[in-house]
Amino acid sequence: MAPLTVNDLFQRKQEMLQLEILTGDAGLDRIIPGPEASSPGLALAGFTKRFVSQRLHVLGETEIEYLRSLTPEDRQNTWRQFMSFDIPCVFVTKGQRVPKELISVAKEHGVPLIRSKLKTSEFYQRLTPYITEVFAPTTKLHGSLADVFGVGLLFLGRSGIGKSECVLDLVERGHRLVADDSVIITQHGTDVLIGRSPELTSHHMEIRGVGIIDVSALFGVHAVRQQKRIEVAVQLVDWEKADDADRTGLEARTTTILGVELPKMVVPLNPGKNITVVSEVVAMNHLLKYAGVDSAKVLNDRLVAQMAEQRELREYLTEDYE
Repeated sequence: MAPLTVNDLFQRKQEMLQLEILTGDAGLDRIIPGPEASSPGLALAGFTKRFVSQRLHVLGETEIEYLRSLTPEDRQNTWRQFMSFDIPCVFVTKGQRVPKELISVAKEHGVPLIRSKLKTSEFYQRLTPYITEVFAPTTKLHGSLADVFGVGLLFLGRSGIGKSECVLDLVERGHRLVADDSVIITQHGTDVLIGRSPELTSHHMEIRGVGIIDVSALFGVHAVRQQKRIEVAVQLVDWEKADDADRTGLEARTTTILGVELPKMVVPLNPGKNITVVSEVVAMNHLLKYAGVDSAKVLNDRLVAQMAEQRELREYLTEDYE
C-alpha cells in the first residue's frame, strides 16, 4: 500500500470534511504515519513529556480560544514550540479564524494547517472511519465470497474445484455475490473481517467454459454486494482427500486470517453432491449457533443422557434378586 500523504487525504476527503488549506502547498507531501487523530491537549500549555507528535492533531474551539488568550509573544513562542515537533498535519475545526502569526509559523516549519467548517465532534466522526480503514491490516486471498441468508461465507479451495460455480448457483437461488476469484480482506477492530472485490473485477465472475460474466447485469443489482463481513470459511476439498471430514459437527475447526479466528467447515466434494444446499445449511446452522442452539451438542447430550439412564437400569436389574 502506498503511503498516505496529507495531500491524498485532502484530495479524497475535501468535500466530505469541508476542508480549506491555510498554508498553501507547504508540507502537503508529508506522510501520515497512522490512523490516530487527537487534540494536542497539554502540549499547548508546555507539557510535552508524553506528547505524541506523529499523529494528526485537531484544534477545536477550546484550543484556539486558549491560544487567543495568550499575549502575542507568548502565543507565538507556544506555537513555535508545538510546531518544532514532527507533526504531519494540524486541523482547525468549526471554521474558526486562525491568527495570522500561527499560519506564518506553520508555513515556516512546513506543517500543513487545514481548516474545516465541521464541528469538532462531527469532524472526528467523519475522519476516523476513513483513516482507520486506510491503515487497517489487509490481505488478498484466492477464493469467493457470498452473502447467504445474511452470513458471509468465504469459499476456499484449489483452483478449479468449483468455488465460482457454487457461488453462481447461490446467486441464482437469491443470495448475493460479493467477490469471486480474488477477495480483499480488511480487519476492522480486533475480530471483524470485511471482504470485498477488487474494484476492477467488481460484480464479475469467471465461469469455466462460459467465460467472464457480469452478475449485476444478468441477475440485477439485488444479486451483488459491495462488501460483507466474513463469518464462516468453507473449505472445499476433493472427496479422496477428505479422510478427516467431520461427521458430527462436535469438532470445532477454525482458520486464522489476519490474526482473527473464523469457524471453518471442510466440505468434501464428489460427483452429484449439492454443494449449494450444503452451503445454505452451513449459513443457517451458523445463525442457529449464534442464537445459542448447537444442534450437534444437543443431540450428543441427549445420547449421553440416554446411555446413562440405560446403564442405571441395567445396574438396578442386576441387583434385583427377587
